[in-house]
Amino acid sequence: MEVLGDEFGYVVIVVVLYSFLNLWMSIQVGKARKRYKVFYPTLYALESDNKDANLFNCVQRGHQNSLEMMPMLFVLVILGGMGHPRVSAALGLFYIVARYFYFTGYATGDPSNRLNLGKFGFLALVGLKICTISFGISLLRLRPSY
Repeated sequence: MEVLGDEFGYVVIVVVLYSFLNLWMSIQVGKARKRYKVFYPTLYALESDNKDANLFNCVQRGHQNSLEMMPMLFVLVILGGMGHPRVSAALGLFYIVARYFYFTGYATGDPSNRLNLGKFGFLALVGLKICTISFGISLLRLRPSY
């Protein structure tokens, strides 16, 4: 535990919180499948087959985009959190809140609504990248020079 530091637990909690958000979003997609009659294994509805295709696709896309961003978020929160646990955890939490608004805005059926508050999640990612770069630089400084 000495390697990670006393405050790395905050980082772990943020990763778990995002997994709960992801679970909630997947439940919303399941509900949308029933509501708009889009059955598995169909990933996206076709407007020629379903009058509510856009509504379903917006819910599906909001979740899919969140899944696509998850690996980068986890890597940045964990690596950045090794050097800056409080800041990385706070930025990760900020990202989670922004991602919630991204998803709920997208799920309205108007994709532009995802950016009302959801766009601020990208600021959190920039901050996490800075934390991770700072951690990388600190590791390089620890290396003995010959």
